Amino acid sequence: MSDSTLSSIVATEDQLLPGGWEMIVGLEVHVELATRTKLFSGSPNRFGDEPNVNIDPVTLGLPGALPVLNKQAVELAMRIGLALNCRIQKCIFHRKNYFYPDQPKAYQISQYDLPLNADGFLALPSGTVVGIERAHLEEDTGKSTHVGGSTGRIHGSDYSLMDFNRAGVPLVEIVSRPDIRTSEQAKEYVAELRAILEAIGASDAKMEEGSMRCDANVSVHKIGTPFGTRCEIKNVNSIRALGRAIDYEARRQIDVLDSGGTIRQETRHWDDAEGRTHTLRTKEDADDYRYFPEPDLVTLDPSAEWIESVRQSLPPLPAARRAMLQELTGYDPQSEAVIVAVERGQHEYVKAIAEAGGDPVKALIYVTQAFAEAGPQPAVPPADIAALTILERDNKLSATQAKTVLAEIVANGGGDAVAIAAAKGFEAMDTSAVEAMVDEAIAADPDAWAKYCAGEEKAAGAIVGRVMKASRGKADGKIVSAIMQSRRGS
Repeated sequence: MSDSTLSSIVATEDQLLPGGWEMIVGLEVHVELATRTKLFSGSPNRFGDEPNVNIDPVTLGLPGALPVLNKQAVELAMRIGLALNCRIQKCIFHRKNYFYPDQPKAYQISQYDLPLNADGFLALPSGTVVGIERAHLEEDTGKSTHVGGSTGRIHGSDYSLMDFNRAGVPLVEIVSRPDIRTSEQAKEYVAELRAILEAIGASDAKMEEGSMRCDANVSVHKIGTPFGTRCEIKNVNSIRALGRAIDYEARRQIDVLDSGGTIRQETRHWDDAEGRTHTLRTKEDADDYRYFPEPDLVTLDPSAEWIESVRQSLPPLPAARRAMLQELTGYDPQSEAVIVAVERGQHEYVKAIAEAGGDPVKALIYVTQAFAEAGPQPAVPPADIAALTILERDNKLSATQAKTVLAEIVANGGGDAVAIAAAKGFEAMDTSAVEAMVDEAIAADPDAWAKYCAGEEKAAGAIVGRVMKASRGKADGKIVSAIMQSRRGS
């Protein structure tokens, strides 16, 4: 992330850290693309194989081996750029020179000052907008396994093993502008980005497998003063760990500055077990990598027609899916039910239930509660769920009864809700019968009723519990509550 990249965003008062410090965060997210083969060769792009089986002369950087650009990787990278509102532009590849055992050529083919995607933004569900500086295409490195020692790191290990299966896998590095002011915003950004990547089919974005990795650039300063010196936290592998790492690093830097010290620009490692960062190395600048144009690859200049065809192939993004559910159900797009349905890809299933005549609100609730393991398209016919939502909506089944019927429908892969309810002896109770049960429950527990009448809402549980027991679960809890409110006079 460039030090010259500025941000005009100022933290709100509740976002400031103790002492009036403002946290500045920019994220670099590395995403492996879901291609069949590597970026510059025909070796398989596949996770979990035996070490060093998906290799070839290009992967190993053998003399005379030349790279050939993967068209599918370019299209997936363009998908990412368009989903992030970037400008797709003419670009070139560069050699990023450095020696490390996981890079056999001693350089990485990447993009430098002319990336494929530039100047975009990502609007988060909370309303925060984070600028995207660039989303460039490059090749991934191999993987080092350090054996011996206690940390799994090279320091203190007895020896290291190299697996080059990952070397050459197509990667897009998405670089945000330093527009993030809290760890919660950082977590929200990564979660939304992951949802977008999955939605457009660009990557499986599995942080636990390394197909999505995050580096966080963190600095602190007082508002009105120049941005502070940043430190980069490398390869954080979960959203929870990202939040913890950012909060720790900001506190560490504030402690150093408050004690009169200075912050060194450096790369740091997050130790999740210890809950702290450690110095890895002094941070490199672009000059240290001696970038120069890759002589074995020509300029990449996507045509307007190609860009438009990729744009037209994009599915609805998570924000549009949440908006659809909001319009359908009236639920806030940030409500847990909406977020869960969209994350699972089950928004279309909810819509199908509504289109089959079902109650959309109850459809959303049923789907989020009963189909956690069913995938985007559960096997149960939407019409079967639609029929059940109407039974509960029309008070022909209580919520408890509906839940029981739903469980049987899910277990059997479908079923007639009316028939299942009848077989179980479920039938709507007459309102007058429920009223009598409420009166009996009030008489049996006058202390709970007195507390409820005095405004202690929790006390209602005792009365409701008595009614549900007396009715053997057949009474509708909503009707019971309505009767109690009427008796109370509210």
